Amino acid sequence: MRKAFSVVGAAIGLIIALYFIVRAVIEPFVIDFSDPASYQNDWGAPSLAAVLAVHCGPGVLAAVIIIVVIVRRARAKADKLR
Repeated sequence: MRKAFSVVGAAIGLIIALYFIVRAVIEPFVIDFSDPASYQNDWGAPSLAAVLAVHCGPGVLAAVIIIVVIVRRARAKADKLR
């Protein structure tokens, strides 16, 4: 039962992480960098750097966490095979 909860939790976490990653990729194409009015009502406004940090930061963080988990699991699996 504990394994099932772990798998479900990992799946939900992966779905949320993928949402943040897709949002981070799309955000630079949605706003007009030369027109502050296009992002003035977004979180982090009025600064463009803050808007990008708020909208892209979680996606970058999620990608890094996914990569770290994949690398750790691959190393653990390789160590088991030795």
